[in-house]
Amino acid sequence: MSIEQVGSLDEIMPGTARVVEVGGQSIALCRVEDGELYAIENRCTHDDGPLGEGELEGDRIECPRHGALFDVTTGRAVTLPAIGKVRCFAVSVSDGRVQVEVD
Repeated sequence: MSIEQVGSLDEIMPGTARVVEVGGQSIALCRVEDGELYAIENRCTHDDGPLGEGELEGDRIECPRHGALFDVTTGRAVTLPAIGKVRCFAVSVSDGRVQVEVD
């Protein structure tokens, strides 16, 4: 298991996503409009598109390649062409610093 600090909470505005590396894994760190943070695998299950570069609207992020939508709270693919779920990772905030845990 690896827990790494990936930045300051102030650097991630609500309604945005960014790509971080934790334990050698590329992760899409998403902060939804209500301020909650979620971390999912940065790889669309349809065509390996970089989810962290897609648009975040509500609790769904759109793959920039073919438009598949994923629920960032569960990792579930909610529209075609993706059908498989992406992995989710634990996120915590301590003293304003964001931490992501991978195994």
